[in-house]
Amino acid sequence: MNEGRNEIVTEPQNTLTNGVDVGKLLATIDAIKAKPDLANFQFRAETEWHSGGHSRTRIQSFHGAGAEDASRSKPFVVEADEPPVLLGGNEGPNAVEMVLAGLASCLAVGFAYNAAARGIRIDALTLGLAGNIDLHGFLGLSDKVRSGYRDIQVTCRVKSDASRAQLMELCEYVQRTSPVLDIIRNPVNVSVVLEA
Repeated sequence: MNEGRNEIVTEPQNTLTNGVDVGKLLATIDAIKAKPDLANFQFRAETEWHSGGHSRTRIQSFHGAGAEDASRSKPFVVEADEPPVLLGGNEGPNAVEMVLAGLASCLAVGFAYNAAARGIRIDALTLGLAGNIDLHGFLGLSDKVRSGYRDIQVTCRVKSDASRAQLMELCEYVQRTSPVLDIIRNPVNVSVVLEA
C-alpha cells in the first residue's frame, strides 16, 4: 500500500452517474468485503472559541481505508455563532443548524451514491429540514425538557427518471444506511475529558 494513500482508491472508471464514479464505488465495496478493516474510519475536528457564541472549527485530517489521509492540503474552516436573539453576532450558523446541515448532506450523499449504484439518474435533489427545540433544557430552566431537538422533519424532493416505487425504496434504504441519521436516532457513547 502506498504511504499516505487510502488502500481502497482505484483508478477512475469514467462511468459517472449523478457525479459518482460507479466503478470506483463498486471497487470500494469489493475492497471492504475482501478486507473488512478498511471500513474503519476516524474523523476529526478541532474547534477554537473566539468570543460570545462565535467559534471556528478546522477539519482536515482523518484516518480511513487503512491509512492516515493526506489528500487535504489545507483545512476546511467552519464558522459557528448564534443569531442576535440568542446573544450572538451571526458569524455563522449555530450548532443545531449545523446538525441539520450534516444530516442533509449525509442524506444527499446517500441518495446520489445509492441511486448511482442502482443505475438511477437524479436530475435534481432538494432536502428541506426543520428541527424543533425548546430552550428550557439548554438554559437549565427545566430538567424535564431535553436540551436537543425534540423532532426533525425532512422533506425530500427528487427529480429522476426512476419510478415512484424505486424512489420510495431508495429513500428507505438511504434512511437505513445514513451515518448521520443513525447518530441522531440512536445513542452514541461520547466521552468529554477536561484536560488539566
